[in-house]
Amino acid sequence: MASIKLLELLLCSFFLVGCHSSQSSQQVSSAPHPKGEPSPLGEDNLSFPWSRLRLPRYIIPLHYHLVLQPNLTTLRFTGSVQIQIDVQNNSNWVVLHSKDLQISKATILDHNFAHLTDQVLPVLHNPSHEQIGIFSPRVLSSGQKYFLYIEFGAEFAEGFYGFYKSTYKTSKGETRTLASTHFEPTSARMAFPCFDEPSFKANFSIQIRRSPQYISLSNMPIVKTVELHGGLLEDHFAPSVKMSTYLVAFVICDFKSVTATTASGIKVSIYAAPEKWEQTHYALEVAVKMLDFYEEYFNIPYPLPKQDLIAIPDFQSGAMENWGLTTYRETSLLYDPLTSSVSDKLWVTMVIGHELAHQWFGNLVTMKWWNDIWLNEGFARYMEYISVEATYPNLKVEEYLLHTCFAAIGHDSLNSSRPISSPAENPTQIKEMFDTVSYDKTCSEEEFISGKHCYNRDQSNKNAYLFAGEHLDLTAIMNTWTLQKGIPLVTVTRKGPLLLLRQHRFLKTVLPSDPQWSSLQQGFLWHIPLTYRTDASSIIHRHLMTSTSDSIHIGEEASWVKINSDMTGYYVVHYEDDGWDVMAKLMRENHTALSYKDRTHLIHNAFQLVSAGHLSLNKAMDLIGYLQLEKHTVPLLEGLGYLEAFYNLIEKIDELELTKDLGRYILYFFRAVIDQQTWSDSGSVSERRLRSEVLSLACHLDYPPCLERANQHFQEWLQSNGTLNLPTDVAETVYSVGAQHDHGWNSLLDTYKISLSEAQKNKILQALTSSRDTGKLLRLLQLGLEGKVIRSQDLSSLILMVARNPKGHYLAWNFVKKNWDELVEKLQLGSFCIRHILIGTTGQFSSPDDLTEVQLFFESIKEQASQLRATQIALDNMKKNIRWIQRNLETLRKWLNEQIK
Repeated sequence: MASIKLLELLLCSFFLVGCHSSQSSQQVSSAPHPKGEPSPLGEDNLSFPWSRLRLPRYIIPLHYHLVLQPNLTTLRFTGSVQIQIDVQNNSNWVVLHSKDLQISKATILDHNFAHLTDQVLPVLHNPSHEQIGIFSPRVLSSGQKYFLYIEFGAEFAEGFYGFYKSTYKTSKGETRTLASTHFEPTSARMAFPCFDEPSFKANFSIQIRRSPQYISLSNMPIVKTVELHGGLLEDHFAPSVKMSTYLVAFVICDFKSVTATTASGIKVSIYAAPEKWEQTHYALEVAVKMLDFYEEYFNIPYPLPKQDLIAIPDFQSGAMENWGLTTYRETSLLYDPLTSSVSDKLWVTMVIGHELAHQWFGNLVTMKWWNDIWLNEGFARYMEYISVEATYPNLKVEEYLLHTCFAAIGHDSLNSSRPISSPAENPTQIKEMFDTVSYDKTCSEEEFISGKHCYNRDQSNKNAYLFAGEHLDLTAIMNTWTLQKGIPLVTVTRKGPLLLLRQHRFLKTVLPSDPQWSSLQQGFLWHIPLTYRTDASSIIHRHLMTSTSDSIHIGEEASWVKINSDMTGYYVVHYEDDGWDVMAKLMRENHTALSYKDRTHLIHNAFQLVSAGHLSLNKAMDLIGYLQLEKHTVPLLEGLGYLEAFYNLIEKIDELELTKDLGRYILYFFRAVIDQQTWSDSGSVSERRLRSEVLSLACHLDYPPCLERANQHFQEWLQSNGTLNLPTDVAETVYSVGAQHDHGWNSLLDTYKISLSEAQKNKILQALTSSRDTGKLLRLLQLGLEGKVIRSQDLSSLILMVARNPKGHYLAWNFVKKNWDELVEKLQLGSFCIRHILIGTTGQFSSPDDLTEVQLFFESIKEQASQLRATQIALDNMKKNIRWIQRNLETLRKWLNEQIK
């Protein structure tokens, strides 16, 4: 967690990070000049003046005046941009970004708008660096301001980056087109020539020409609309505040909106396709509450007069924080009470909280370069929890925070992890920075001070430099967490009144007995703010561990000690000798002596240590033996989740008897919890979450009462011709059971095609991919590749859904190999979709043969694979699985035999 003082430190980091350039080979070409224009100056005698990926610093953009005319019929756009520039060194060249744009004219004007030359200026292209160079025969003088004017055109981009086309279908089957933007991190250059790096902040004045049947939206409000010849309208938007190019946005569509006003007078609007207008009301309520909350929390007024939120039908990521015009997947913004579950509601609330947090942290204050994107995303991920807890406490968002921390640990315990702040130069490397480390690890940073989310200024200042009575060197502490990868393992040994502590790097693919262990540990040391409590006191104790070994005096009277109270610290704890036996005994005899977070943390750590080879599986299984007494959803689902993960891993290998035994044990052990669930949407958020998870697993394990009830609901749904609204928390389970028969599967696919609820479509798609018929799974994959029935934005999720099915396990991987080039073309190398596909389809491979097969494929795409960290993560995961099977399969078999005799 982050304190106010830590926030101040992070703010400072934005401005202190230096800029580094890298050399790279270049292709240079000149732009074709239009007929009828004067011939450019000696283009053939010029060579591209810049060899680095990052732009020179000697020209600074101050203001963009951008005019765009998109045509939704021809699917092309034309435009012009006039950029006021500040020249800081004498030069004949202006170098900036442009990708896939046809430049038809370029000229430079002085501060009085007089042309420096009557001739069209030469424009040289360096496609490999996505740059253009414009040559001025007159020297641009240091200390002077000029205007760079460029005319350009292009087709709407294919895919989800730049200025791209999206479509939706009405309930009558009519296809309608819109155009939208997604520029982060490096795609503004696909819409207009610009200085496309985050540190080049400027003001933007935007004008968009459109047909009357459409509306246009951008970062700022429209100040006037002018009628042009030919029936076109031109919207003039107010000049923006200073911002980075990746935050510029515009949309041309025929959407409808709902509008409200915040307490401070900010106009908030939610836009969606007309027939989905009814699903926008919850988002409007959330956005208004969130903006009010953030203005008070940050004590900084929202700097724009309006905030639009719009649901884009084709959208690769979850959402994007464009200043004043945040864009979303439909599943991240629209909420339908009839088909959206409580989890869907929480998701919409959290995503809105995330994007609105960025309006301050990311937009108002911005990292200098993409190596520190964690400052943006980690803080916004953290603020999801703060904002939702403050505005919608009934959603119990704090119960999900541990899962975010655990996701980061899972990634960070592989050798293929990376430091939070990592070098990133080319667009592929930059895209890969938007990963678990940037989002989840930085959200779970240590709460140095109070263990609370909100504090007053006096309290934060008083405590900012103290921890356990010690003055902190925050820079030294933070460097150990941001500049080195991985996560520490703190090993605890009890020696009478003392706790002996050791720290190592926690790795799940290497054991201390392995030859490479020492080299992988070399140089790793963290400053770890430890917290702990014992049964001898209700106080949470604090200790800063800054060396590889340490000790703490806790006294003889303590019978147990729990390290990392409430999982506020980012480290794994191993209780050596009989330490885990003591914890298992405590959980059996008095589990409520520990908070639900501490109980969840113990379960998580135990099974992580099993994966790393530090703890035997039967010890971890004994620890969760108390769960029949557990009343809290979070630790219950944590323990159940590990058993389910083992089941999913084992059912994909030739171990039918063991799979059957584990399934029988899960159903026996959790039968009371399963049987008490109702097939409704009643109860608290926690109860509804438990119901959804437990009944889904019970039906997956073929529990007869579960299958019977699900089938009953499905038949009623079929007989209603899909008009019956199933209880939203169990709808996916009902659909999945119904999908096992031909008629049910086909009916679900028909409903998927016409549904106006993306929440319902997602549940149906999950159900369709649960079919045991490989022919049906192949058909779904083909539909996803075609991108009509199943949109391309859902292709990566679809592939992962099929891969989770034992019948689709290898099917999905073979599909990825066969269609790799098309997948990269659709989704872009380095995107989180490609990363998820590579890691997800191989994530449960667990044999040496599987590993060899994947290595061979990565070798066949070596040029692309070498640019992707995801390939190493995939290989590490497989190695981890192989070792888990080798170490634990027989232990699990014996343990189960003892339990189900």
